[in-house]
Amino acid sequence: MRFALLAALLVPLAATVVVAQTDPIKDRKAVMKEIGDQTKVAGAMVKGEAPYDAAKAAAIFKTYADGAAKYGALFPAGSDAGDTKAAPAIWSDRAGFDAALAKFKADIAANVGAIGTEAGFKTAMAAVGDNCRTCHQTYKLR
Repeated sequence: MRFALLAALLVPLAATVVVAQTDPIKDRKAVMKEIGDQTKVAGAMVKGEAPYDAAKAAAIFKTYADGAAKYGALFPAGSDAGDTKAAPAIWSDRAGFDAALAKFKADIAANVGAIGTEAGFKTAMAAVGDNCRTCHQTYKLR
């Protein structure tokens, strides 16, 4: 009984410590690296440097969707300092940043059904890629 009570008290404490130790800058860099790596694969397929592959297209869009789902939470207050290329506009124009991320998510969802063919994949990548460029121009330091 005492062990169960002790465990019930320590588990939430341990979870809090783990959450407190996360590094949002490191985490968002990891998400962007995954997205960037998949975008290189996508770019090669779009340019004809690599053959179109439906399985790879699906993996690319899954990475985009998973990353977009995590990304907004990785910019908490105070994570603007340190080894980051995140522009101050993320925090000064949070509504704009959130809207850009919502558009990215919506365009992924709207285009995922088209990626089963090479032509559809190219069209889908053009739509999704526009989001990347727009967001990086405003919310990433160069």
